[in-house]
Amino acid sequence: MAFAGKYELESQDNYEEFLEAIGLLHAKTDHKVVTEVVQDGNDFTWTQTVPNWTWSNTFTAGQQCELATMKGAKFTAAVTMEGGKISIPFPQYHFTAEIIEDKLIMNCITPGEKGVTFKRINKRI
Repeated sequence: MAFAGKYELESQDNYEEFLEAIGLLHAKTDHKVVTEVVQDGNDFTWTQTVPNWTWSNTFTAGQQCELATMKGAKFTAAVTMEGGKISIPFPQYHFTAEIIEDKLIMNCITPGEKGVTFKRINKRI
């Protein structure tokens, strides 16, 4: 699946609930997040940007990779890609991303009974 490109936030569900669940409610922004994906086969650089903040991870699908959380904490996780969907188990949530009708759909799901599903739909720009 070709993820490469630049995307701008089009809509999102449960944004504030997700930030609260992972302890980042103070980081809430009204700016439209821009996601840039550079892909070379199974190698990715995934960058999200708003004014005054950039978060980037470089990883290879199918391998254990060292990644960083939104807070900058380093961790190691197995990145998988099955059926055109990238899947990464972050420490506080499970991240998936896929392309549907030329839109980048990202989900972050926190665990537990009161788990939150945060969904972002991004249009290609």
